[in-house]
Amino acid sequence: MTAVEIDASVADIIAAYKLPDEIPFGTEMAPIMFSAEFSDGTWQPGELVPFADVPVNPASTALQFGQQAFEGMKAYKGVDGTPHLFRPDMNWRRFARSAKRLRMPVVPASLFAKALSSLSVALAAFVPGGRGQSLYLRPTLFGLDPQFAVKGSKRFRFLVLASPADAYYSDPIRVMIERESRRAARGGTGAEKVGGNYAASLQANENCVSLGFDQSLWLDPVVGENIEELSAMNFVAVIDGGIHTPAPSGSLLEGVTRDSLLQLAQHSDIEGVSREMSINALLGDIESGCCSELFACGTGAIVAPIAVIGEADGREWSLPEVGTMSARFRDAILDI
Repeated sequence: MTAVEIDASVADIIAAYKLPDEIPFGTEMAPIMFSAEFSDGTWQPGELVPFADVPVNPASTALQFGQQAFEGMKAYKGVDGTPHLFRPDMNWRRFARSAKRLRMPVVPASLFAKALSSLSVALAAFVPGGRGQSLYLRPTLFGLDPQFAVKGSKRFRFLVLASPADAYYSDPIRVMIERESRRAARGGTGAEKVGGNYAASLQANENCVSLGFDQSLWLDPVVGENIEELSAMNFVAVIDGGIHTPAPSGSLLEGVTRDSLLQLAQHSDIEGVSREMSINALLGDIESGCCSELFACGTGAIVAPIAVIGEADGREWSLPEVGTMSARFRDAILDI
């Protein structure tokens, strides 16, 4: 990434910023962001601006119909002290798919790269260098036109926000199988990174937290038998020494970290399998000892070991190994 020109007022804001000692994931917002608008069929060049509330008409398509999409990615501090992005090309392709699905203009790859580079370089001094720490980046796209007719906007805002952060989870997590609700529908937007998918998971996730779990494990929307993903991460099981993860179904999000783990497995002595995974078969594998470990993976958490998988009725299955294979893959990701 290369240096960019920074407006004097933005430079003053950066100079006055102090990184706090504690940076729990997603809570500390960097003092600047990147902003560009799409109107009359054209994207503006975009610029770095102070992080602040943005004016959004209450009748905008973003608020009324959920015409918005976002991404999650990271810049890590390299050994040379400069920020390095992790596989931004994959995030751009997924962002483009999400935009098309919600009838929004695709942010050009060049503008996407400019936004990430500009923001990361400007905030280079605030990319934390601890193991697993990063500058989390949140590209966001949403419709601006005010209207109650169900149709797409013609004006859009593209923002990239930044947040210096620790990893999402520091300890092994407990997950609850969600048997009643569904986060996505067949033919819906489950494979895109849009806000509605996450809003649809909030009620079930709050319920699972009230029962002593950390995240819901979602099942397929048709028969409720096959594993899809967690509320904010993909799912991986270690079965007979190989890693197994649910195959893309059209209703689960194909994570960048998930893809990275499968590629790392391909170049190691570990079998990596993307396939249809029955929840009841998995529980049987845990009981028989064929499944030795479970973990979750995603941009925020990187890799998070799962200590317990359970049901709402109180039944629980503890894993014989917690963190063995997941630690190996987490280290491999962080060493890239």
